[in-house]
Amino acid sequence: MDRDRPMSHAVHSLGDCHNIMDFRTLARRRLPYPVFHYIDGGGDDERTLARNTAAFDDIDLVPNVLAGVGTIDTSTTLMGRETSLPLILSPTALQRIFHWQGERAVARVAERHNLWFGISSLSSVSIEEIGANYAGPKMLQYYYHKDRGLNAALVERARAAKFDAIALTVDTIVSGNRERCKRSGFTTPPRLSPSSFLSYATRPAWALNFLFRERFSLPNLETHVAEGSRRAISIQDYFNGMLDPDMDWTAVEKLRDDWGGTFCLKGVMSVADARRAADIGCDAIMVSNHGGRQLDGSRAPFDQLEEIVDAVGDRIEVICDGGVRRGTHVLKALATGAAAASGGRLYLYALAAAGEAGVERAIAILRQEIERGMRLMGVRSVAELNRDMLRRR
Repeated sequence: MDRDRPMSHAVHSLGDCHNIMDFRTLARRRLPYPVFHYIDGGGDDERTLARNTAAFDDIDLVPNVLAGVGTIDTSTTLMGRETSLPLILSPTALQRIFHWQGERAVARVAERHNLWFGISSLSSVSIEEIGANYAGPKMLQYYYHKDRGLNAALVERARAAKFDAIALTVDTIVSGNRERCKRSGFTTPPRLSPSSFLSYATRPAWALNFLFRERFSLPNLETHVAEGSRRAISIQDYFNGMLDPDMDWTAVEKLRDDWGGTFCLKGVMSVADARRAADIGCDAIMVSNHGGRQLDGSRAPFDQLEEIVDAVGDRIEVICDGGVRRGTHVLKALATGAAAASGGRLYLYALAAAGEAGVERAIAILRQEIERGMRLMGVRSVAELNRDMLRRR
């Protein structure tokens, strides 16, 4: 056995999952391949997708010892709400396709752990249901549509449901080139094809849940558009046809004013854009490349984090979004100056693998990794993490 590599193990059940990538293995076993590859895939050659996680490997942690860390505090305040971990469950679309419990499962786990989480404009559970049933801090990931009536309705529904923030996605004015989805024929709702039939047929638990439980829909959109709920469409075609590529800073400022509450930009990658966001009064930015699903060849969020924090970190909360698979990744982001780290796949794999129980186990594992890492780093609170504890390879 290669002594430089961790011992591999079979992953057949939830009890076999000891890290986020174990959940990925289990999700791959349980999902039809078009659905799995929709979660797992990225743009073009997927180099940015891979880099998002690999970027954390270029920085080493340097611990302090004898720090008296019998008691530690992992809590922090993000966008005006106290949260028990500096970790956000980043909003992702279509979750009831991955597991019939969908956003409801993620919301319940987030509430139990008092974590920020988000739902997408393309969520499979409504803004109203999430607002009425889950008291934890929550954001709406806002896609800016060509349909101005839909845009206005999303704002009003989020306000009425007492969401804590809107996060406007600014890196998805058109779809990235997601070749895995093109090869698999993935659509929302899923549509059988001759090439994919066997994959769906050999995942009977998924198929029976999808066919006989609550009808799949996109309730935040279906009052305005049929695509995605009653009419199957690829995500690429939805983004390319429905979203407004003319969105600009004027539109951002208008949306910020129309909302009037805590406002975040998701998808900022350049220092210039970070400064502009701070200048117009945004409360937070998510340094993000949409999980490597958009512009392949772009830098990883962690690669850009230091210079963005140096430019605007005293004026706006900076969140490192993407590539997080370990608690130590969160610690590296915090030590670089981020207010928090966030990610989607870190809980989506677990949702797909085992529903609410999977998400609960994934978050418990990440919490343990963060707590253990803080003790081994010699820090008693997230505020004590700093760049003196990092060394570039």
